[in-house]
Amino acid sequence: MNVFVINSGSSSIKYQLISMPEAKVICAGMVDRIGLERSEVKYKAYREDGDIVKNEIHPIPDHSEGLKLVANFLTDLEVGVITDPDQVHVVGHRVVHGGEKFSQTQIVTEEAKAHIKALFPLAPLQNPANYLGIEVAEKIFARATQVVVFDTGFHQTMPPVAYRMAIPNEYYEKNRIRSYGFHGTSHKYVSEKAAEYLGKPNGKIITIHLGNGCSIAAVKDGRCIDTSMGLGPMNGLIMGTRVGDVDQSVIFYLVQQLGYSLDQVNTLLNNKSGMLGLTGLRDMRDIKARYDAGDPEAILAYQMYAYRIRKFIGSYAAVLNGLDAIVFTAGVGENDSLTRKLVCADMDFLGIRLDEDKNEVRSSDLKTIHGEDSRVAVLVIPTNEELEIAKQCFELLD
Repeated sequence: MNVFVINSGSSSIKYQLISMPEAKVICAGMVDRIGLERSEVKYKAYREDGDIVKNEIHPIPDHSEGLKLVANFLTDLEVGVITDPDQVHVVGHRVVHGGEKFSQTQIVTEEAKAHIKALFPLAPLQNPANYLGIEVAEKIFARATQVVVFDTGFHQTMPPVAYRMAIPNEYYEKNRIRSYGFHGTSHKYVSEKAAEYLGKPNGKIITIHLGNGCSIAAVKDGRCIDTSMGLGPMNGLIMGTRVGDVDQSVIFYLVQQLGYSLDQVNTLLNNKSGMLGLTGLRDMRDIKARYDAGDPEAILAYQMYAYRIRKFIGSYAAVLNGLDAIVFTAGVGENDSLTRKLVCADMDFLGIRLDEDKNEVRSSDLKTIHGEDSRVAVLVIPTNEELEIAKQCFELLD
């Protein structure tokens, strides 16, 4: 079974063509910095006649154009891995918000698409991109079975004490207003890898997913018991363009005193805040360059970014009543040694001690970056949401 996995983020598309059940990756790549002038398409084919790598940089205005470029690579006479789109049997889609109605992997139906669309207001940067991915894939891979895997699924094990909000009960009972959590596919994958590495299936693990979107989860006995994102994916950590936790009074002040409309507030907190609001830049690689140059805005932004993560580590260590490991994953978590250094600084009380030399070593595999005297394992685990999605697609259809 050839499963083509599409993982559409707010500014990127990661993809893999995977042969199941052997989990053999046929090709993989990424469309990065969508919407910027220097968007990038990365494509790597694993062929018997030798691996082929192609990278192109040019403007990609939206996700639709990005997916069309990927489809062209797949079937290209020189670098492609299939001759016909019909050789893709299943297309697996990462969808950020499934609400309470869809917590399990589902075959795409008109009802499912309508529900995904109805949740646009709760995941305005993600669900529209996910939905568009489905719409485009249905046209390109017309004979494939389309399947959706929901980011909210892994977090459905949270107890009510974690997911309920202290507002009148009727808003939960009638409107299902609660915390759902996101990046669940990533948190599930890396927490399982960490437990396997530690030899502790019942371990107490904090997983930290840091990309353009950021979230943190407390995992105990293989089950999520708390996570930082809430009703929508704006809450919790400071992100690329999203504010994270903010005093609700700010919203009322913007509306009542500064005359903002609710749409303007939504745009401000979702699209113009976070690291972008603090520095004018949304990509951590660009902000890191400014940090290294001594720019005070970039230095403060990095400090705030790490400080927020540290606060959550402390609270989740309390919720877990102990801690076996913390795991960094996703683009920033896997590649930005400065973020990891700042997060792990002055955490002696919790038993977290970083080995700075190990922290600087780049690796595409699981690596440990804690010191010998650290009571808590500090791990960097590359996430593979695409493989996790492929597994769930195969299990659903096998």
